[in-house]
Amino acid sequence: MHFEHPELDRRTMLRAGLGAAAVAVVGSDLAFPAAARAAEGTDLDWIISCDEWGARPPADPLSVSAIATNKIIVHHMAFPNVTDYSEEHAKQLARDCQNLHMDGNGWSDTGQHFTVSRGGYVAEGRHGSLERLAAGDRQMISAHCPGENGRAIGIENEGTYVTETPPQELLDSLVKLCTAVCRQYGLHAHDIFGHWDFRETQCPGALFYREFPALRRQVFRALDTDLADVPARRWPDIWRFVGGPVVRVAQYLLSFRGYTVPVTGVFDAATVAAVQDWQYRNGIPVDIDATLTTPTWETLAPELDKDATGIPVTAVQYILNHKGYAEVTVTGVFDYATKKAVQDIQRLHGLQLDGKVSTSTWCAVVGGVVRQSFQRH
Repeated sequence: MHFEHPELDRRTMLRAGLGAAAVAVVGSDLAFPAAARAAEGTDLDWIISCDEWGARPPADPLSVSAIATNKIIVHHMAFPNVTDYSEEHAKQLARDCQNLHMDGNGWSDTGQHFTVSRGGYVAEGRHGSLERLAAGDRQMISAHCPGENGRAIGIENEGTYVTETPPQELLDSLVKLCTAVCRQYGLHAHDIFGHWDFRETQCPGALFYREFPALRRQVFRALDTDLADVPARRWPDIWRFVGGPVVRVAQYLLSFRGYTVPVTGVFDAATVAAVQDWQYRNGIPVDIDATLTTPTWETLAPELDKDATGIPVTAVQYILNHKGYAEVTVTGVFDYATKKAVQDIQRLHGLQLDGKVSTSTWCAVVGGVVRQSFQRH
């Protein structure tokens, strides 16, 4: 995967109005705000700690976020798809990743919180991540996804999954790790996203991303979640500190609604102003950081059928093509290839296979989660 920005995201949190309370140096006497606390005695011994895999000490002091964790972001490492599934290889993988991030990227430590090897071994990434997971209070500020480093747990998965699917050993351990993270931080299966939902990247890979609905369902069952506790739709909560293809879809939709915004995937000042104006005009609470909240998405995105044309169709085709549907071309005309790709998304997420882009289908297409996904067995 590719990282573009400084690791601590201090500027992001300060600009978001979180002030000096947003970060705290590890080892200080930090009084955490009210937060979900993990049950004592939680078994996390299966996670290989930094000490156990021989991590180097951080080059600079690391920080703990004082804002609540609200999601998990899953990555692939863009490393070779090796056939060495041993524990020793997993430890070497952790060392190689830390060396790359510290010596190549110039960071203080490993960028992600946890790493899953192709053999299914789970290792701590950034120092302090395992301790914070055990406490279940606040996460280490990381470097895996600029704009989300203070509120998203980052999980790297060994391999490259643009044209290959991860091995079952990796998937099984990822389910176990995501379940533990959800339990400790009070998250849900519908809080699991991919890197490209928030940045311009090919990570986590098109074929890995197709596994996400099944991944979420397994975590849902492991958590014994009540279906009534799942929102009808959990949209990607993009805001002014992220970018990428989902931001570009939002810009297409804002343009369709009459706003003059560049369709670039960069969450610029014009996009911020347009989102906030749309919220104001539609009686939606105006978000200081232009977060695309659920009512924002659901008023922006028009339902589309087989006769649809224009900018919203272009938006659907663009995101489908970006996510691996190479047969879909961006024409603005709702053609047969577009319908078939939409139906495939609907099948993956347990939606009616009508090929129409309803509000729930929009949510699934842009990387969100729908309640129907958890009704499948």
